Amino acid sequence: METIDELKLILSPEKIKERVEELGVRITEDYKGKDLVVIGILKGAFIFMADLLRHIDLPLEVDFVRLRSYGSSSESSGQISITKDVELSLKDKHVLVVEDIIDTGYTLKYLKEMLRLHETASVRLCCLIDKQERRRVEVEADYVGFEIEKGFLVGYGLDYDEQYRQLSGIYHMSPRYEARGFMPSDR
Repeated sequence: METIDELKLILSPEKIKERVEELGVRITEDYKGKDLVVIGILKGAFIFMADLLRHIDLPLEVDFVRLRSYGSSSESSGQISITKDVELSLKDKHVLVVEDIIDTGYTLKYLKEMLRLHETASVRLCCLIDKQERRRVEVEADYVGFEIEKGFLVGYGLDYDEQYRQLSGIYHMSPRYEARGFMPSDR
């Protein structure tokens, strides 16, 4: 594993905290009086989701899904499968999906379509990072923490080979990794 010296801080813990609080306040306003279920996508969204939930001042239910994308480590084939499905009833409830990063869009497009089969009242998306330039399919987040164009990111739930998730800030990984052919998969 490379040292922290290979990472460049791009979003400080303070900046992330401030933005997460803003998102929580906005979500609280938008969902007042509605039956809300917040669904996190494992593993990357767990830290963001935990912090976000602390700023949503509403009664709500929490669940998680886990998805798998088929393809090489650098490109998604667009073939997605659910490896852990929701366990709560979603019928007539408003669902907010929380994701760490939207990249190609394949995963969230697939999940949104699958969740609608549960006869939900609505399905909206909240992501910490939106990388629009990598989008391959039409999918838009309703709540976005930050738009970041380039670079492979780690920290605050985002990982490289299951490492760096625990970092409290978000870092851009050294271009040396990209030169080795490592790029993010379907996020």
